[in-house]
Formats: sequence, structure tokens, C-alpha cells
Amino acid sequence: MSKDKVYYATGKRKSSAARIFLMPGTGKLTINGKEYDKYLQTPVGRVIVQQPFSVTDTKNRFDAKITVSGGGTNGQAEAIRHGIAKALLVFDGELRPVLKKAGLLTRDAREVERKKYGRHKARRSTQFSKR
Repeated sequence: MSKDKVYYATGKRKSSAARIFLMPGTGKLTINGKEYDKYLQTPVGRVIVQQPFSVTDTKNRFDAKITVSGGGTNGQAEAIRHGIAKALLVFDGELRPVLKKAGLLTRDAREVERKKYGRHKARRSTQFSKR
């Protein structure tokens, strides 16, 4: 593992997109210029982001510079998780079975359904009136 090598991948979830730059290091994560625990306020978001590292036993082996945009905090955290898993795959292809079994390589394709005209929301219709 050379010191100057950078492993790049993108992760997506809902309307969020994350660009991940993994470098060999000490486990420092920087998201949009902030430290990851300052950027992700919820403990659940922090656990989601660390999941690929804990599954593959690569905690504190990589520094990551992450830029993420779009969506909310949960979608961004899951986009980061997807991107980190893909970047670890670029680093070592033999991690694929472990990541695949944990379900971290699959892009969650669920998007928000659009609102239709004549309805309150995407599927919610007007209240039925008998008289």
C-alpha cells in the first residue's frame, strides 16, 4: 500500500451523490471540509458511514476526503457509505464477497415518487364524500 495512492469512487442514494477519495492513513474522514463527526450530527449517521470499514476490518487504515451534495442528512450518509464500499473495492477486489454479503455494494434505487395532478400527494387522493 503506497502512501501517495488515491482510490476514487462515487456513491449515490435518493438525490444525494458522494465523491470519495480514499488514501492510506490513520482513519481521518473529512466531509465537505469538516470533520465527519461535526458534519454528521446523528450517531446513526456516523455508524452508517463507518460500516464499510468495520465490515472489512480496515478501520483506521484510510483517510477519506469526501464531497457530498443533494438530499438530506440520511441520504447523504448512505451515499457516503455506498461510495466508501466501492472505493474499498477499487483498493482490494478480494473484499467484494464481504461487502456484497453486507449489502453495501448495491445501489438503493428507490427515489421519491412524483406528485400527480388531482391528488394531494403521489398516491393520496381526495376524501370520498357519499353525499
